This record gives sequence, structure tokens and C-alpha cells, in this order.
Amino acid sequence: MIQRFLTWRETHIKEKQFILILSLMVGVFCGVAAYLLKMMIHWIEKFLTDNFEVTGANYLYLVYPVVGIFLAGVFVRRVVKDDISHGVTKILYAISRRQGRIKRHNIWSSIVSSAITIGFGGSVGAEAPIVLAGSAIGSNLGSVFKLNHHKLMLLVGCGSAGAIAAIFKAPIAGLVFTLEVLMLDLTMSSLLPLLISSVSGATVSYILMGPEAMFKFSMDHAFELGRIPFVILLGIFCGLVSLYFIRAMSFTETIFGKLNHPYKRLLLGGVMLSVLIFLLPPLYGEGYDTINLLLSGTSNADWDTVMNNSLFYGHGSLLLVFLVLIVLLKVFATSATNGGGGVGGTFAPTLYLGCIFGFVFAHFTNQFGLSTYLPEKNFALMGMAGMMSGIMHAPLLGVFLIAELTGGYDLFLPLLMVSASSYLTIIIFEPYSIYAIRLARKGDLLTHHKDKAVLTLMSVDNVIEKDFVVVHPEMDLGELVKAISSSNRNIFPVADAEGVLIGLVSLDDIRNIMFRAELYHRFKVARLMTVVSNKLKNSDSMEEVMRVFDTTQAWNLPVVDSEGRYLGFVSKSKIFNSYRQVMVGFSED
Repeated sequence: MIQRFLTWRETHIKEKQFILILSLMVGVFCGVAAYLLKMMIHWIEKFLTDNFEVTGANYLYLVYPVVGIFLAGVFVRRVVKDDISHGVTKILYAISRRQGRIKRHNIWSSIVSSAITIGFGGSVGAEAPIVLAGSAIGSNLGSVFKLNHHKLMLLVGCGSAGAIAAIFKAPIAGLVFTLEVLMLDLTMSSLLPLLISSVSGATVSYILMGPEAMFKFSMDHAFELGRIPFVILLGIFCGLVSLYFIRAMSFTETIFGKLNHPYKRLLLGGVMLSVLIFLLPPLYGEGYDTINLLLSGTSNADWDTVMNNSLFYGHGSLLLVFLVLIVLLKVFATSATNGGGGVGGTFAPTLYLGCIFGFVFAHFTNQFGLSTYLPEKNFALMGMAGMMSGIMHAPLLGVFLIAELTGGYDLFLPLLMVSASSYLTIIIFEPYSIYAIRLARKGDLLTHHKDKAVLTLMSVDNVIEKDFVVVHPEMDLGELVKAISSSNRNIFPVADAEGVLIGLVSLDDIRNIMFRAELYHRFKVARLMTVVSNKLKNSDSMEEVMRVFDTTQAWNLPVVDSEGRYLGFVSKSKIFNSYRQVMVGFSED
């Protein structure tokens, strides 16, 4: 059936038009998926917390998060049987190393697991899971119709753009996310499909969830030029807080990574998360209610309600202390959720953290009279853009997303200032975003840098040559000459009985004695070989391979595995040929 359709399609529909049709389908499916995820989270959270008392602590906060990450963990281990954490990182890896192929179960598995995690109070966001689901929709739709890897990666980008546009009702942000975070290059052939997916995803979201902006914001105070120094200062502080967030999350993930049993991770993550949510209830779930409260409040009485359901209830003088604690501890709540077995992303925590920090910055300045009045709501909005720019290394995404989420286009100039200053601050200390840092350390990150991007798409396994005749150290010159006669190469790897590479024999080094029959039984290969001074490992990145070639000025280098066993050779000519082929496909419009 599919084959007959493919044959008909090739005859009647040009590939460019077909890609546009698929991008529309991807956007529509992403809109539906985003709606289902939002409704599932809302229903679970409302069912569990609707009867909570606002005037004091609620001890069920100690129970729900543990139950949530336990159920999500069991679902992932028993039903999915695959790692589905770090959704955006997985998309980056699929683009870099899997030619845009994402497993089919990611269409639904990340939605179900993240709904359970967040609905029960996990302090993470739904955006990374829905982006992974959207990318999986695009990838698998492309696979069904047998598209090449170049078009497949484009549909992965369409899925990501459609998912972000749908979950936030922000089509421009969906497009910018694909370009800045996933680092897909924008060409004329890719612009239109990405736009179609973004617009169709947002349109479906508007139809299903209503036309209102995600956050309620009305600008009571226009931006004044005299506040520019404070705007830039906020951006610098956002960059520093972003650095704290990235480093603290990496540290916490390392600790969880050392725990080799899922129930040990559940115990540590569950205890951390439950205690933090019990003490600071706004850490429960995505935190969008808190963002709305800070953006729509106009007085201390409004803002003090953020302390409802907590031990801080009724202590309005401690509002700043309460919010600063949230800024410092949010990263540990997020890390505990994912480390303990839950599934969620850092998108919502980034917005949440930025909003609170921007509010704290302005409120503190006003409280202590450090300047003329700074509108807390405006600075909360700017803080969201600044934190997104810092943590995700996406300054344009921060500006357009915040403007679309709130309708705060009148603050476009200060949003740009905060995003730029935050990005310039974080880039001094950390060159990679929170999504890319894991892959960058392994050399698996695809970037806008063409040379590096092409090298990332290549691997040692693809350029290794295995037609070299292996000789052994105990062989004599006569046996070596027989091996030479059956080879077209002038280099002969020497390996021991276990296959470990111990040396090389060059034809040039034995040319003067190889035709002297009287010496055939006098010399052993062990005497004729030279020690291998430079070799590559099959796990090396191509960037590392090229560095070794440049350093040694060699034309051929042997490749070994992690235990030193000989695998083959890599030559410069093979690399250059493969590079040219990949570059042609990579640059194709």
C-alpha cells in the first residue's frame, strides 16, 4: 500500500510540494499532542491538589512527588524500556549521529511519562518532552515515506518548531527555537516548511485551548531610558544565575549518575524533591501559576499569596527571602525530579526562574531605594528572557518567546538588552547551552560551523580501511615476503596473538633485503618492525582525528579499540573523499 502511494507520489507530486504537505501534517499532529499533554497535566494536578488548605503546610506535598517519579520510572523501565530523559539533547544527538532518526515510541512515551511526573508535582517542564514527541512525529513520518536523511532532519526541525509553537501558542518562537537551540541551518528550502509547521501547530493550539496568551500581562509602566543601566545589570545577573544553574545541574546529575540502582536514585530524588516542595510549594509542577501571579499582581498583598500553602503563610515581610530560596533551590528540585526517575525538561524551570529572579531584582531595588521605581512586572518579564538567553544560549528565542507569551511587545527593546547582556555574560564562562553541553563533551554536537558540523556527521567507523595484511612478530622475513606479495599496500600492521597492535612494518624499510633469499630465515618481523608512535581509537571524534593528523603530519594512522586491538587504518585521502561527499549532502538545498 505504502509502496504504491510512493510510486504515485513520485509521478504526481514534486518532492518540494510533498515536504510542505508533510510539514503541515507534522504541525497539526504537534498541536494535538501539545493539547493532550497540557490537559493530562492539568487534570492530574487539579485532582490531587484542589482541596489543599492555603493557610498552612500540606503534608501531601511530601507524598505526591515521590509517587509521581516512582510511577514515571516504572513506566519507563517496564513499558518503554528505553532512556527518554533529556529530550532536547536526544534530538541533538539524533541530528548529529542518527541522521535524524528518532525511535517511534517517543511519539507517546515522553507525553505519558512527563504528564505523570509533572501532574504529581515534579519540578520540571513539559516542553522538552513535547519537543521530543514532535520531533519523533516528524522523523517517523519522514521514514514512512522513505525520505533521505537530509529531508528527515528537516522534518525533525519541523516537529520541534510545531511543538514549541503549539505548547506556547508562539509560532515565531517555534521557528527561532529550531534555529538557535537545534542549530539547524536556515535555507530557502527549509524556511517555508518550518514556518508551516509552526503556524499550523499554533493554530491547532488556539482552536483547542483558546486564543488567550499563555501568561496574563498588562504593562502599567512604559519603559523609560533612565532604567537602561538596571536593565543591563539585570542581564548580567541573569547570566551569572544561568551559570549557577548549569553548573549545579551538572553536579547533581553526576551524583545521580553514580547511583547504579533505580530505587537508590528514587530514594535520593524523592526525598530531595518532597522536602523542597513541602518547604517551598511553588516548586510543585511547572510553576506557571506563580509566573501568572507575579505578572498580574499589583501590590504586596497580591504577591504575598505566592506563599500560600507553606510555612511562610502570613509572613509578608519574608517574601524576598522566600523567593530567593526558590531561585537557589529550583535547580535541585529539577535535578531531583529527573534524577529520581521522572521525565521533564528545563524549559519551564528556566522561564520560572527568570520570572522570579527578575521580580526579586526589581523588588529588592525598590525596597531599599537603590533607584527610582522599577516596575516589578516588567522586570519579571525581562528576567524570563535573560534566563532563557543564558541557560539555553538562545537570545533571540528569549526575546520572541516572552513577547509572544505575554503580548509584551512594547518591551521589545529592554528584552533585547537583557538577552544580549545575559548571553555575553554566560558565554565567557560556558560556551555551550544546558542542552548541548553533554554532547559537546563527547564531540557529538552539530553546530552552525560548517567544517565542524561536517566532521560531526562523520565517524571513524565510516572512514576506516581494513584491507591491510596483518603480520605477527614471530614470522620470519620469508613469510613476510609472502604476505607482501598478496597485498596492495606498503604498510603491514604487526599484532600479537590477542590481536593487540605492537608495531608496523614499512615496505620501504625492508626493500633492500626482501629479495635476498639467504636472509629469509635469519630475520623475524619483531626485529624489522617499528614501534607505533601515534594511533587512533575507534571512539575518537573526527575533530580529534584531524587534530592528530595535523600534529603528526602522517598520511595513514592505525586504529585500535579500547583494549589496543588492531582494527584498520585511516588515511587522509579517505577522510577528504568522505568529507566532500558529506559536505555535498549537508549543503544541499
